[in-house]
Amino acid sequence: MNLYNIKHPEEQVTFSQAVRQGLGRDQGLFFPEVIPQLNNIDELLEVPLVERSQKILGALIGEELPKATLDEMVRNAFTFTAPLEKVEDNIYALELFHGPTLAFKDFGGRFMAQALAAVRGDGKITILTATSGDTGAAVAHAFYGLENINVVILYPKGKISPLQEKLFCTLGGNIRTVAINADFDACQALVKQAFDDAELRQTIGLNSANSINISRLLAQVCYYFEAVAQLPKEKRDNVVVSVPSGNFGNLTAGLIAKTLGLPIKRFVASTNANDTVPRYLKSGNWDPKTTVATLSNAMDVSRPNNWPRVEELFKRNGWNLTDLGSGMLTDAQTEETLKAMNAEGYVCEPHGAIAYQVLKAQLKASETGIFLCTAHPAKFKESVECILGIQLPLPEALDKHNQLPLLSDEMDNDFAQLRAYLLK
Repeated sequence: MNLYNIKHPEEQVTFSQAVRQGLGRDQGLFFPEVIPQLNNIDELLEVPLVERSQKILGALIGEELPKATLDEMVRNAFTFTAPLEKVEDNIYALELFHGPTLAFKDFGGRFMAQALAAVRGDGKITILTATSGDTGAAVAHAFYGLENINVVILYPKGKISPLQEKLFCTLGGNIRTVAINADFDACQALVKQAFDDAELRQTIGLNSANSINISRLLAQVCYYFEAVAQLPKEKRDNVVVSVPSGNFGNLTAGLIAKTLGLPIKRFVASTNANDTVPRYLKSGNWDPKTTVATLSNAMDVSRPNNWPRVEELFKRNGWNLTDLGSGMLTDAQTEETLKAMNAEGYVCEPHGAIAYQVLKAQLKASETGIFLCTAHPAKFKESVECILGIQLPLPEALDKHNQLPLLSDEMDNDFAQLRAYLLK
């Protein structure tokens, strides 16, 4: 598999290099030179998730990794299900929270850990990543205990839910967590600065586990196929998928699935008040505002890192950006949506609720809608219980970590401090 740097197309790397390196020159994102067209989509939709994912990732990655190695990577990573639940006659929820950290990022995080273990070589590796909520837990648990791989996770202090924080800030060992006195965009900027520091990158073997790493992104392609596979065959022709969007890696993966040939009619990018992309699609002006804190904190991103990949896909496929649906919900609208969904018998959380409501507003009578549920409602226990007036039992995975003390360090938004911390 050959990939190129979107900012500097002359910089070309293999899949193994892209996994190890994370980012290209000038913080450029790597992107596949070729995305194949799959001719056997109907057959693929009939086989189980793991077997289908082995075939999809095999087609994307090519012969760079031995088939037996790649097949084992997928088997080890995808050890849980992603059920499609009917919410209304023509609207379904794809539940992506049945993995060990109860969030969709278990798919990408676990596959990346497998990929890095397969291609790492002998050098030292330090994973540096920023999280607005769920990435931290998925990455921490995927890499916890792996030999000679250190992980440092930055997150905005006080801006993720307490249970999200407990899930990845209580592990210790090779996992270090840092609460930054700033917002997620600042955390992400610190990660980028670190990657721009050639000496630091070389000294500690820097790598990122954000959705900027191509291995995470490719893994996420697989659950879009799983969603369509669970639909009745007569409902597969006019599928619209609504994606709760923050850093836009999830939408990018869906667009790659469509490029491969998965029959998705169109996508809807659903955001909270941090609505840079919906405003851009309406006005043509890229105008990020200051990030604001919302109920749907994992989407509190004003400068989405993966947006260049979205535009690259539209350009390469000859698609029109005006065909990408979009919309935003305020916190008040999100609360009303959660109540309405609960009245229909489906308990959701803020991110999934936004995806549902924006989809519902734009879905035509002839279409079948799927919205992505990216996290278990119990990860947002305080807010969901308060809004709905119910008691949510804690799943065992959360309850276990909720009893443990936080092990995080705290730091100002200062790269010099972070650099010294990484070199310790």
